[in-house]
Amino acid sequence: MQLAHITTRPPHLVQALEALAQRADHQEAAQALIHELSGITVLVAKKFTNDRMADGLLEAFYLTVGCISLGISQANIPEESESKLSFLLHHGAEYVFQMGFRHIKELSGLPYHAFVSDFDSDPFVQQLNVKALFSEICRADPNSVWTGDDVYKKELLDRKSNQRIVECAKWLRKKHFAGPVKNTDLDANAVIAIAVIFAILGDGRIVARTGQKEIESLIRRARETRPDIEAGWNEWLKNIPHEYQPILRERMDEYRNTIVKKILSKTRAKTVITEIQNYYAGDEMDVDYP
Repeated sequence: MQLAHITTRPPHLVQALEALAQRADHQEAAQALIHELSGITVLVAKKFTNDRMADGLLEAFYLTVGCISLGISQANIPEESESKLSFLLHHGAEYVFQMGFRHIKELSGLPYHAFVSDFDSDPFVQQLNVKALFSEICRADPNSVWTGDDVYKKELLDRKSNQRIVECAKWLRKKHFAGPVKNTDLDANAVIAIAVIFAILGDGRIVARTGQKEIESLIRRARETRPDIEAGWNEWLKNIPHEYQPILRERMDEYRNTIVKKILSKTRAKTVITEIQNYYAGDEMDVDYP
C-alpha cells in the first residue's frame, strides 16, 4: 500500500528568513527585519488584537507573519526561498505587509454571497468583514503549516464568481420588460433564475422580477403553446451581453431537466408554483394575493 505524500510548508516569511540564515553575512539584514517586524506587530496589536496583553501581541505577531507571507505569495516571484528573501529585503517588511493587507481589503470588497443589501455598505460592517478575513487568511504560526494563500485564492475565485452573478442580475433588472427594478436589496441568483425560466416562452422579454400571477400565466402559456425551449433561449441570449451569457447558459443547463421539465409536464400547477417560489424566485417575488 502506497502512503499519501504529505507536504508541509511554513509561511513564506519563514522560508525567507530561513534563506537569510544560510547567508554568511546576515546579521545586519536580520536586525533590520526584526526591527520592522516588531514595529508592524505592535501596530497590528493596537488595531486588531490587544497591545497590552501577551496573548494579544502573540496573535498580532501571527497575523503579521501571515500578512507578509500573503504579500510574498501574490508577488509573482519564483517559489525558491532565496527569491522570496530577495523580494522581502528589496521592498522591506512594511511594504510587503501593506501589499498583503491590500489584498485582504480588496477581497472584502467583493460579495461574500450573491445577495446584496444596504447592510453590506455599512462602514462598521465593512470593517468587521476586513477584520474577519484578516484573521481567517493571515493567521500564521511560524512553527506550523500555513495555507492562507490557498484559502485566499479560493475565496477570491468564489467572490469573483459572486460578483459576476450580481453584475448579471443588475443588468437584467435594468432591462426588465416593465421598467427597471429599483429595489435596493438584490437576490442575484433569484433574478437570474426568473429571467431564464420566463425566457422559455420565446417572446424575447427579460423578466427580472415576478409575482404569483405571472408564474401562473407562464405555466398556462407554456403548456398551451409548447414552445421550442432551446430556440427561445438561443434567440433570447442574442440580446444579452456576451460576458453574462456563460452564467445564463449554466442556469439553462441546470433547469432544462428540472423546473422547466415540470413546467411543461402534467404536474399540478400549484405544486410547480410553490417550487418556483421556494427554490428559484427567492426574494424577487412580488406579493400578488392577500
